[in-house]
Amino acid sequence: MFFEAALKGKNQFWRYFIMFIAAFLAANIIGAIPLVVIIAVNTAKDPALLERSSDNFADLSVYGIEPITGFILVLIPFIVGLLTIALLTKPLNERGFKTIFNGSGSVRWSRFLIGMLVWSLFLVIYLVYTLKTDPDNYSINNNTYSLLILFVVALLLIPFQTIFEEVLFRGYLMQGMGVWFRNKWLPLVFTSLLFALMHSFNPEIKEFGFWTMMPQYLIYGTVFGFITVMDNGIEIAMGAHTVNNIFLSVLVTQESSALQTPAYYRQHEVYPWSDFMGLLLMSVVFIVVLWFIFKWDLRRVGWNRIEANMFDQK
Repeated sequence: MFFEAALKGKNQFWRYFIMFIAAFLAANIIGAIPLVVIIAVNTAKDPALLERSSDNFADLSVYGIEPITGFILVLIPFIVGLLTIALLTKPLNERGFKTIFNGSGSVRWSRFLIGMLVWSLFLVIYLVYTLKTDPDNYSINNNTYSLLILFVVALLLIPFQTIFEEVLFRGYLMQGMGVWFRNKWLPLVFTSLLFALMHSFNPEIKEFGFWTMMPQYLIYGTVFGFITVMDNGIEIAMGAHTVNNIFLSVLVTQESSALQTPAYYRQHEVYPWSDFMGLLLMSVVFIVVLWFIFKWDLRRVGWNRIEANMFDQK
């Protein structure tokens, strides 16, 4: 089982602390090298670039970087971070990397695809609704051949970003906290809070305020964490998270977005609390739909303590 798999390895706090710091530093130092090099080269050619500024630090066009190239450079650190976790799980925790996904030695890709499919359906419904009710708030931003290139890049690279976040928060850290607390719900609370706080550096926070945007990140963390607990694995959360970010990269962008891409639509005004209510409604229905698909049993999965012998009973 998902939580009990961690009991087969080493789980002292310092091991998880080292992994977290290592993944963070590798992503933000090693993974940032290509971006730093390109910025350095461009500014060496044109020192005037240093005088430009943008309200959104994710807007790399101020450094003369083409949007899709910038998108790729922003995603490279997540590839490095995921690779770091994959390489360090065995030496640090003495268990296989794949046990982070669901406690077994394999990944349930069918659940990943179901998570993508169901969440994409809700995203499309929400987009169509907002386009119908507030059409003046959207304009065509890009309908050129570059949109196809953007879609291919997003399809290939966004999964590294989202799988890295799910592996780190809903997988690795949630399993570790499950061992420490011998409980499944405290890890859900703490990893959801940590996930939200790690997004406090996003440009949306600067634009709309910490207390305005933080509830949205908390919903994402809580919903993905709840699904992980109920399904004994992170694959559904991985799929939903992946299609969510592909959607925000390819179909809709806005000035304060952390994903600055030449998406199809540009949203002119953002209403965070309306988006919060829409996200809350979609999340509830999403969980209900998944509950029916997978026939989750709260009595079996939800409240039992995490014990070593439970792994052997699976």
